[in-house]
Amino acid sequence: MALANRPPGGGFFMRDWDWQPKALTPQYKTTVTRAPSRALVSMPQTLSETTGPVFGHNLIGPTDNDLLVNYAKPGEAAIGPRIVVYGRVLDETGRGVANTLVEMWQANASGRYRHEKETYVGALDPNFGGCGRTMTDADGWYEFRTVMPGAYPFPNRANDWRPAHLHWSLFGAGFAQRLITQSYFEGDPMIRTCPIVSTVPQQAGIDSLVAKLDMEATIPMDARAYKFDIVLRGRRSTFFENRPEGD
Repeated sequence: MALANRPPGGGFFMRDWDWQPKALTPQYKTTVTRAPSRALVSMPQTLSETTGPVFGHNLIGPTDNDLLVNYAKPGEAAIGPRIVVYGRVLDETGRGVANTLVEMWQANASGRYRHEKETYVGALDPNFGGCGRTMTDADGWYEFRTVMPGAYPFPNRANDWRPAHLHWSLFGAGFAQRLITQSYFEGDPMIRTCPIVSTVPQQAGIDSLVAKLDMEATIPMDARAYKFDIVLRGRRSTFFENRPEGD
């Protein structure tokens, strides 16, 4: 990658707190009960946590990153607008991080999850499981093929909806090293109305969670493409839901 195209770097321990969400944001009502009432305490990981248990490349199947077919019946595919989502997992200096296990899950094209406690009345696609996984390559690249997820209502305020989004989980050397975030799609007008997105105080922070449309990477007559980079550490670290104190 050319130096001019690298994302802004930052110190290993420093992050820009001005663009990270606060723990207590009343417009997203679950934070009222979930926000910590006392100062956070950093808990260093032990040797056993950082060295195991671990995963291997042999756990990844040939269609694990293709959500169009990885749950479908033979000869069939998921229903909805097809997209490719790709990008890089980066460190604080903009270098790709190899051999990262990347998991992704999402609602289907009607905005419904395949989950036993799902309450939304959107149609359930029998050929769409809604989850996949892959490993980053030597330069930190990953790629998924899927359908554009639909928006859906959620019980926050009287008429709140989630914009189309993807959930992400990244693992380091072992299962104890896990980071979770989510991404949105460039041009979606519902991003600005979402009470969860509105917890991010600066537009730059919101922009870092938005996958950019990349027409140069589309598959002609098949799928649009969106690029989403995930920054693990530093001044411009991606916000991770399970590590709001920093990573």
